[in-house]
Amino acid sequence: MDELVIKDLHVNVEGKEILKGLSLTVKKGQVAALMGPNGSGKSTLAYTIMGHPGYEIAKGEIWFKGKNLAQVEADERSRMGVFLSFQYPQVVSGVSLSNFLRTAVNARRPEDDPVPVVDFAKQLREKMEMLKIDPAFAGRYVNEGFSGGEKKRTEILQMAVLEPEMAILDETDSGLDIDALRTVAEGVNRLKSEKMGILLITHYQRILNYVTPDVVHVIVKGRIVKTGGKELALKLEEKGYDWILKELEQAAKPLARPKKR
Repeated sequence: MDELVIKDLHVNVEGKEILKGLSLTVKKGQVAALMGPNGSGKSTLAYTIMGHPGYEIAKGEIWFKGKNLAQVEADERSRMGVFLSFQYPQVVSGVSLSNFLRTAVNARRPEDDPVPVVDFAKQLREKMEMLKIDPAFAGRYVNEGFSGGEKKRTEILQMAVLEPEMAILDETDSGLDIDALRTVAEGVNRLKSEKMGILLITHYQRILNYVTPDVVHVIVKGRIVKTGGKELALKLEEKGYDWILKELEQAAKPLARPKKR
């Protein structure tokens, strides 16, 4: 039950159905890539897994560690080891990155056993060094004045510090130039382990040149319509999503009846 198992998930956003019976599984130690055109439901899935209140589960289940996450509050999901890296990280003015991360770590610990400041500072330095992040960032306000690449690297730093068991990375590659993409991908690769499952949500194949997926799922109009290996992502890069849409259209057409003689 350490896998993330999603069964027949239907999700409404502002009264409109976005996910329409989506099912998939992400195993520990696995990188599962989720690809799809804009508006297909990728981010909706990410926010639903994490428990965003604006995303209503009309039907279906999300199982992790023996619990249906649909019945669990967002903060408890985080304590269970679920992590979401945002596509558009928010600025938190007046709060240093160091204090923000230490507060997040303590939220997962018993109230009477906070992590000692010295121990946390050492851990943070080690993680920043591993991810090649300037130590001076620890004293800066969260994402304030950060470039797009710096914001995404900060998200990966949060993942490194919190050490989740199931990480959902929502278009971590969006808005990055090639150098920033390589840096972020290297950080993801350094953090991959047999104890962590990763759902890597992306619109493009390019990040998969650096983070090799074990499985690739394609989502179209709120459903998983195709699953394969890395070669599926390469085919999408070559042909775009039109070829899948055409396949779906062809499959939906009724079989022609033979002419009567």
